[in-house]
Amino acid sequence: MFAEFRKFIARGNVLDLAVGVIIGAAFGKITTSLTESILMPLIGAVFGSVDFSNKFIQLGPVPAGYDGARDNYAALKESGVPMIGYGDLITQCLNFVIIAFALFLLVRGVNRVIEAAERDKQASAPEAPVDATLETLKEILAELKKRD
Repeated sequence: MFAEFRKFIARGNVLDLAVGVIIGAAFGKITTSLTESILMPLIGAVFGSVDFSNKFIQLGPVPAGYDGARDNYAALKESGVPMIGYGDLITQCLNFVIIAFALFLLVRGVNRVIEAAERDKQASAPEAPVDATLETLKEILAELKKRD
């Protein structure tokens, strides 16, 4: 059983997938940092609020005895206040768009490299030898068509 598992893990596709997942997780952290630390504060400044993650719609009352700030999404959520946190949703959508655009650029670049390699391969491929008999038959056919 161990030998079969080792054979499965040693396959190229499994290793490629593992590397892809690890790089994807790291890229996700970079994108999240870019969104939360740079883009969302800029967007928040345009809309008049520095902390965009605190944008929410309160759906229910604040519980009795709550002492925290009434405009802090995390604290209100922790205390059990029903809310719609649309600021976090916007942040996550922006993360998605950034990752999707980066993947688009990556796939586009890879496709261009593959197309260039195929063009080079076709340009450098030797022409197939022409059969002399076939050429003679083509000439005879052309002459017969002229007589008609």
